[in-house]
Amino acid sequence: MNTRIRSGGLLVERHGAVLMVRLDGGPQGVMGLAMAEGLAALVDEVESDRAVKAVVLTGTHPGRFIGHADVRWLQEGGTTIPAMARGMTGAVARTAATVRRMPLVAPMAAFTPLSGALQLDKLHDTFLRMNRCGVVFIAALNGSALGLGSELAQACDVRLMADGDFFIGQPEVLLGIPPGGGGTQRLTRLVGAHRALMMMLEGRPAAPARALDIGLVDEVVAPGELLGRALALAQYLGARPRDAIRAIKRAVYMGGSMPLEDGLHVERTEFMSALSGESAQALMIEYMERAGRDGDLPLYSPAVYGHALKHGHFPFTGNRTIE
Repeated sequence: MNTRIRSGGLLVERHGAVLMVRLDGGPQGVMGLAMAEGLAALVDEVESDRAVKAVVLTGTHPGRFIGHADVRWLQEGGTTIPAMARGMTGAVARTAATVRRMPLVAPMAAFTPLSGALQLDKLHDTFLRMNRCGVVFIAALNGSALGLGSELAQACDVRLMADGDFFIGQPEVLLGIPPGGGGTQRLTRLVGAHRALMMMLEGRPAAPARALDIGLVDEVVAPGELLGRALALAQYLGARPRDAIRAIKRAVYMGGSMPLEDGLHVERTEFMSALSGESAQALMIEYMERAGRDGDLPLYSPAVYGHALKHGHFPFTGNRTIE
C-alpha cells in the first residue's frame, strides 16, 4: 500500500487494484472548487489506468463524509450569473457545456460570466464519467452527507453508510435553491419520484436506517467495520471484467431512464461492444470448451458458479489476464 496526496484534498491509497480515496474537506468537511477539480483529475486517472478496478471514497472528517458544498463557492458562483429569465439561463447552461469542450476557448471563458456555469457543467460531467466508466465507485459514508456530499454518494455505484447519529439528504431548499449536483435526478432514480420530491421540498435528511429502508444506501455498517467492508466489496465487484462493468453501467445509467425502445438501443450498443472484446471472447471460448468436456452447462455446477462469483469471471486457464 502506498499513499499520495492529490490536489483538492484527496489522499489516495493504493490497495492492489483498488484506490482508497480520503476526501479532506478541511475542518468543516466541505467540498469546494479545488476538491471538484481533484475529483475530475481522479476520474481522468482511473479511466486511463486499466489496472484500477474500483475506487472507494470516504471522508476524513470524524463525523462527515462531505458535509455539503462550500456555500461561499455557491454564493460567489451565483453572482457571476446575470439576472435573466429561466429560459435564458437554460441557454447559458448549454453554451457553457459547448464552450467547456473547446480547449482554446474554455480557459478565457473562465473569466467571464460563464465561469459558474462552466464549473457546474464540469462537476456534472465528472459524475457522469463515474457512471460511464468500467471502474466500480463505492461511497463509504463515514458520517453525514448533505447537499453535494449526498449527491457525490448518489453518483457512486454502491453506498455504504456508517451506523450512528448521522444523516444524508438534500437540504438546499432551506437556502432558497434546488439541488444542483444531480440530486433532483439521481435521488429520484434511487428512491422514486414522489419520495424524492417530498425529501427535497422539506429538506429533511434521512438517518442511516431510514436511508437503507428507502434504498438511498445499500448497507449500514458499524463504524469500525466500514472501510474494511468497503474495501472487500470493491475487490469483489472490481474483479469482474472491466469492459463488462462499463457496458452494464452505461446501459443502466444512460438507458434506464429512456423510453424502452431507446434504452434497448443503448443496451444493444454496449452488448455488441463488449461481445467483441478480448476478455469476453476468451471467457466464452473457455466456457464452450468446458461444456463440451463436461457434457453440461458449467454454470449449472454449484462449484463452478461459486468460483465465478468469488473471482469475478468464469474459471479461465488461458495465458492472458482477464481485465
